[in-house]
Amino acid sequence: MLLFTLTEKTASQKTALVDSQETLTYQELKKRCEHLAYLLSVRYGIGKGHKVAFFCKNHASFVQGIFAASRLGADSYLLHCSMGQSQFNRLVQEHQFDLLIYDDAFSGMIEKSPYKNAKIVSDHEKHESINSLLNSAFHHKTKLPAASSGKIVLLTGGTTGKPKQVIHRPSLFHFLEPFAALLNRLKLPTYSTAYIATPIYHGYGIAILLSFLALGKKVVIQENFDAKRACDLIRQHQVEVVTVVPLMIHKMLKHEPEALRSLACIASGGAKLHPVLVNEVNNRLGNVLYNLYGTSEAGLNIIATPEDLKYDANTLGKRIPGGDLKVVKDGVEVEPGSIGEFCIRNKWSMKNRKSRWIHTGDIGYRDGNGYYFLCGRTDDLIISAGNNIYPGEIETVLRNHPSVEDVAVIGVEDVYAGHILKACVQLYAEQKMTEEELLSWLRTRVAHYQLPRELVFVEELPYTAVGKLDRKRIQAIHRR
Repeated sequence: MLLFTLTEKTASQKTALVDSQETLTYQELKKRCEHLAYLLSVRYGIGKGHKVAFFCKNHASFVQGIFAASRLGADSYLLHCSMGQSQFNRLVQEHQFDLLIYDDAFSGMIEKSPYKNAKIVSDHEKHESINSLLNSAFHHKTKLPAASSGKIVLLTGGTTGKPKQVIHRPSLFHFLEPFAALLNRLKLPTYSTAYIATPIYHGYGIAILLSFLALGKKVVIQENFDAKRACDLIRQHQVEVVTVVPLMIHKMLKHEPEALRSLACIASGGAKLHPVLVNEVNNRLGNVLYNLYGTSEAGLNIIATPEDLKYDANTLGKRIPGGDLKVVKDGVEVEPGSIGEFCIRNKWSMKNRKSRWIHTGDIGYRDGNGYYFLCGRTDDLIISAGNNIYPGEIETVLRNHPSVEDVAVIGVEDVYAGHILKACVQLYAEQKMTEEELLSWLRTRVAHYQLPRELVFVEELPYTAVGKLDRKRIQAIHRR
């Protein structure tokens, strides 16, 4: 709520938030958040230390709910909207939420779960909802006591498996350095309108939302990403800054690149940015693309500016000030050029960790000029005939072929080699080539042990809700 105090004098009448249903000024947003906080306190007994879970897509009710819970000192748990029934059931039993704020689309899942505590839908025509509470005339008999901000808890781990709990305590002091890096390298103060296309329940989404509101900017959000709708919004609001995962900007460029002419800063994060897409953006829109590297646990740590991407389209960029980043193999920091795991230590990382250093699970290296490069994930490692192979390296090479739009390299079990490599390749529309033609092209560009034993052409590769290649699904489909 302190963010509204910062913007009250200079931006109170400026537009703060736009979604598919309403447009709110900073003054209106502050009043509604205070009003909602009071009602959540009086009607649902929410206060300091309580757990408020949000099972919502991007809309104003979700944003106002987070601010209201924070005003009361409650902890906000942001649930992944693509989780399955069993995962939701496990979260409910493990965390014992005091209040669940949810979208009506998830009613069926909640009814089938063991959740029995208080709940309220974000918007509904008949039942009490966050929107009806916000629009109600309710006399505030007492003033809410001051409370320190509650924690923001991200439940990471994708759509399957057991999620990890990542706790961040909002602090202007702790987050000053990554915030300053966003201001300086992305030049955010010079822009007026931002569109957050990424999910707010993801660490990237909530971080960018709070950054823009701290600057008094207009923020545009929509419940679901759709390339056509996104292009329309960018044109309508003359959006200058957009936060995306690479797949989103790829889809918007395919749909209508002319609608993106107002963009001066495309902040890509959440998944690997590929050189082909870097070149496509540069050719069509100019030098407007930035690459952000961070994790839910460690926060933002590396930024590549358009100038950095000219240096090398594969780079993650350079480390931001204030944090430490080591490349480690077998517990020892390696020399520049050598591949290892990224280990990070900073003041703005998750608070529920045992060690000061966070092992990200990301594999890469730093070159002699201080630029970082990503090779893959520790759990992506394929061991074939005794060779350690990171599929991301082979995928990067294959994407440089003019006919290849997308690719995934997986390991398939083999009696003799342990695993053999299999490449699933998506060609651009109307492009045709044989497996042998592509393998022959690749053979001169990778080591012999990196050459896939098998190559198949697919119509489309699956991605997760947050725009990452869904390797588990690909593995399940192509395991033989």
